[in-house]
Amino acid sequence: MSVDRAVMLFAGVMVLASLGLGLFVSPYWFWLTALVGANLMQASLTGFCPAAMVLKKLGLKPGVAFS
Repeated sequence: MSVDRAVMLFAGVMVLASLGLGLFVSPYWFWLTALVGANLMQASLTGFCPAAMVLKKLGLKPGVAFS
């Protein structure tokens, strides 16, 4: 799995988890959904993604997301 796909998977899991927590635990969890979305937008504009940096250090190889 490439870093690009892993970042998309991680973001999707975080969004779904925060939506579930927001519905069943506390509405404050919806802030996590907003933060994930904001991070995705800033990463697309600046190219800086902390999650990608961590995943690279964990050994995932960079690559094209849909090759």
